[in-house]
Amino acid sequence: MADDDRLNRDDGLVLALARGLSIRQAAEEAGFGKRTAHRRLDDPEFRRRISAVRGELMELAGGRLSDAATKAVDVLRELLDSDADTIRLTAARTILQQTVALRTAAELEHRITRLEQNEGQHGNDSIEVSAA
Repeated sequence: MADDDRLNRDDGLVLALARGLSIRQAAEEAGFGKRTAHRRLDDPEFRRRISAVRGELMELAGGRLSDAATKAVDVLRELLDSDADTIRLTAARTILQQTVALRTAAELEHRITRLEQNEGQHGNDSIEVSAA
């Protein structure tokens, strides 16, 4: 039972640290002393758990940002029909700028994927350069 309690508190400490709380704040929230929290952080596996949870939190945040981006585009599209010229111009300019940025990012991602695939097909052949 004591081990279960410690694992639950460890999970709380991991989550609190992954959320970006200070060691003192995370320890307090999870029911640990600050020194105990520091000792737990000396464990590489514990730090890996924090990193994994932080990655999961970032994925969740990314999904929420994607949803918000869709709503933001809807707002920009509505603003294109505004009676105020400056609002229409700002909305149009923003849409065009973001379209170019998104296209550039997509093209770069595609090029990187192709390079990685080519690397995988050709192995790690290295080119030797001789100094003459």
